[in-house]
Amino acid sequence: MKASVVTPNYNGEKFLKTFFESLNNDSEYIGEVIIVDNGSTDKSKEYILNNSFNFPVTLIENNENLGFSPAVNQGIKKAKYEYIFSLNNDTEIKPGSVKALIDLISSHENIFSVQAKMLQYNNKELIDDVGDEYNLLAWTKKTGENHNSNEYSEVMEIFSACAGASMYKKSIINEIGMFDDNFFAYMEDVDLAIRSKINGYSNLLCPDAIVYHIGSATSGSRYNEFKVKLAARNNVWVVYKNLPIPMKILNFIFLFLGFFIKYIFFVKKGFGSTYLAGIKEGMSTRNRIQKVNFKAKNTKNYFKIEYRLIINTLKFLKK
Repeated sequence: MKASVVTPNYNGEKFLKTFFESLNNDSEYIGEVIIVDNGSTDKSKEYILNNSFNFPVTLIENNENLGFSPAVNQGIKKAKYEYIFSLNNDTEIKPGSVKALIDLISSHENIFSVQAKMLQYNNKELIDDVGDEYNLLAWTKKTGENHNSNEYSEVMEIFSACAGASMYKKSIINEIGMFDDNFFAYMEDVDLAIRSKINGYSNLLCPDAIVYHIGSATSGSRYNEFKVKLAARNNVWVVYKNLPIPMKILNFIFLFLGFFIKYIFFVKKGFGSTYLAGIKEGMSTRNRIQKVNFKAKNTKNYFKIEYRLIINTLKFLKK
């Protein structure tokens, strides 16, 4: 079995040598690499076109930066294989990782996605992300961040796989829908994960797959106006799109508190007005987002999601 690697690229020439060399170590399990270039102005495209690799490489060229979600979707549509490895360009893959992901995701028909264990590129003894958890406050938290790399050594269920280094089944994507193009970037993987859970599928951590991740390579920093506004808007869309009215009513006070506390946090960081602008944009444009249709057969899955939101909130409050 092989996978299609799908990677968006925007002015990432400085990462591509390490990226491709590490993938070459797992070339036996890579059927193709699809690079979707979002209007790069560096020499990324020249590097790809002028070098040879141990697997077929397809370059999709966009004239402008369409964002992460549309770029990955372009790659998924082009992909020839059932297993889609969504992988950031600012990564280095440990040998054997692609095989480990394929082995786990193919082990049960109910598995939708498997995430690699992401370690910090500049401090490989520390974890970057082993799965994203979502809670009643509409907050997303990276599991394991800054923990020792020896931790989280067992396969475990996660709420959402981080699309920076995760493998998905194309057949299930065709069933539940791709990443939402409207999101551009940020929260698109959580949105997809919630849809997978609504339909009864699971997302897992694959600890035997190791990916070293630089992080914020495209956006440039942890907090900036671009990220803060976009994430705030998309968070509104995630709630509006995926939660049925009874869950919105049940969780209203927590959702209100979550957005309010985040606003106060960003006021202190100097991005209060930017965060508020993102919330306002999310509210005013929510009708352009296609809501997930409620189906009675999925009722028990909504209860499971609510339970997980409660557990994640309690875990967060204990820390």
